[in-house]
Amino acid sequence: MFKVVSEGMAKGMEVVGGNYEKGEYFLADLIVAGEAMKEGTKILEPHLKAGEAKASGRVVIGTVKGDMHDIGKGAVATMLSGARFQIIDFGRRRPPEKFVEAVKKETPDIVGMSALLTTTMIEVENVVKVLKEAGVRGKVKVIVGGAPVSHEYAEKIGADAYAREAVEGVSICKSWVAGQAEARAKTTSNVNQPEHPQHGMAGKRSRQKLTGRNLNSSYF
Repeated sequence: MFKVVSEGMAKGMEVVGGNYEKGEYFLADLIVAGEAMKEGTKILEPHLKAGEAKASGRVVIGTVKGDMHDIGKGAVATMLSGARFQIIDFGRRRPPEKFVEAVKKETPDIVGMSALLTTTMIEVENVVKVLKEAGVRGKVKVIVGGAPVSHEYAEKIGADAYAREAVEGVSICKSWVAGQAEARAKTTSNVNQPEHPQHGMAGKRSRQKLTGRNLNSSYF
């Protein structure tokens, strides 16, 4: 079912977005294509969510300020939902401050954002910057995407990852959550490990220091 989204509808939307960038399509064409994508994902969503269990993690996702479409975002949100992530989709054209508000209110594990146009790429960087200024950047992983975005750009602005397509984005998010669960399990094991009598306080201090490192690095 993922292939229907990633290799069918998403590929078609990439063509539409590219033609809009080249001036071959009008804004109305972009909107109509985006609405078709949304309706398609609505039909597929129940099948993607079949057998849904406890949520793997929480993801806040939106398109940045000035970017009115949600073509790629819709595909990613649907596929993440199918992968048992809890999705907080707060829409299009969201300014950096709204991303901060969403992070503080929803306490997600991951923030995802997209920009389809080169003119709105700067807003992706602005979101990362404002998350840092608000003191919440270290609490979330940030994944970015969109036609003009690249691995190099993601690294430059301080994002944690770039996804070229929806399937890759889901894979990255799943690996982060798996890493977080593993780190937490190790931390719990260290905390519960009985102290060896011959080590005394020195051994206790050593274990406390190790636990601190685990806690600091356990967020994915």
